[in-house]
Amino acid sequence: MKQYVFTILLTAAITFVLSWAVWRLSLKYELYPGIRERDVHKTPTPRLGGIAMFIGVLAAFAVSSQHPFFAIIWTEPEQVYALLGATALIVVIGVLDDVWDLDWMIKLGAQFLAAGLIAWFGQLQIYTLPLGGMTISSWASFTLTVFSIVVVMNAVNFIDGLDGLVAGVCLIANVVFFAYSYMMVRDIGASTYFNLASFIAAVLIGVCIGFLPMNWSPARLFMGDAGALMLGLLMASSAIAITGNINPAMVADNDEFGRSQLLGAFIPILLPVVVVLLPLLDFGLAVVRRMSKGKSPFSPDRRHLHHRMLDMGHSDRDAVLIFYAWTALVSLAVLLMYIGTTLEWPGDYLLGVAYGVVGIAACLIVTLLPSHRRVAHAIEATPSTALHDPAPAQEDAR
Repeated sequence: MKQYVFTILLTAAITFVLSWAVWRLSLKYELYPGIRERDVHKTPTPRLGGIAMFIGVLAAFAVSSQHPFFAIIWTEPEQVYALLGATALIVVIGVLDDVWDLDWMIKLGAQFLAAGLIAWFGQLQIYTLPLGGMTISSWASFTLTVFSIVVVMNAVNFIDGLDGLVAGVCLIANVVFFAYSYMMVRDIGASTYFNLASFIAAVLIGVCIGFLPMNWSPARLFMGDAGALMLGLLMASSAIAITGNINPAMVADNDEFGRSQLLGAFIPILLPVVVVLLPLLDFGLAVVRRMSKGKSPFSPDRRHLHHRMLDMGHSDRDAVLIFYAWTALVSLAVLLMYIGTTLEWPGDYLLGVAYGVVGIAACLIVTLLPSHRRVAHAIEATPSTALHDPAPAQEDAR
């Protein structure tokens, strides 16, 4: 565990220093776009934070290559190189989009290419499904892997609309996923607790911690498409690295686990999905909403979940904190259910279910009942022509 803590602290320190440097250089040389018609922020703000985040990731992997504890991921270096190469590609495309606003078809093509690099050259694929340990064909595995990575990348990118939203949500999600992957390897009886999935999660925890101070409201630096797409790509890859290669039946049939076999078989693949549930939900709603109107699923609008919370009267910071709460609720509930399979008391999934029920009630109250004082103040302070255009959001309405 000390090595993981070291990785988190090192990555956080490097990312923070580089984020500050990128911010200063961007201001000095005016490396930021002007305000676009669809933007909701009012002050031109640098969007190149993804560069600092990517260098933080590279530094963590570089250090790991020289540390004997991490030698296991370098036994197959082609997997790491494919992952880093795909990440570099998506960061380059993201930076170009942040500066010149690329056509969505170019971005989508680059996303499929990056996902293909990971699945084909890195051989990081989904080989089994939680249906009796069913294995799938090579081409089905490749296709499912590529589409899964692309969907998660866009889901994370779509919620990048408020200061600190993506960095905080991904921080919470990766903390929970790190705990899950660490315990999963322990529970299947592996000889070492180290694995690629846990390492990626630790690196992303450090990246988010290091970037969040520069991105918290009022943000001085945005991660842009480069940072959001990178987070989505690496999160999807870490999930595939562990759940796509471990037969869920190994967990469900393990004598160390509790009495329920059915849900126990699904939790290993359910939890990685749950930690990005809100981004996936927002992405799915956006695609359905836009296509039902005959538009491209990537055409921008202002109907994302965070925009709706602003329209309900929440401040931008409150909306971000509510997103944090929902992310922690759904991910921790499933993690507690996973932990509960090893406990004699309170038995199986009761702890996770109880936490989920209480948490859902609390989150619903906070979400649906914003402060009346704050709503009244917002109405008084906002011109009638702008009531449906809340300003304090971070970036463009994707």
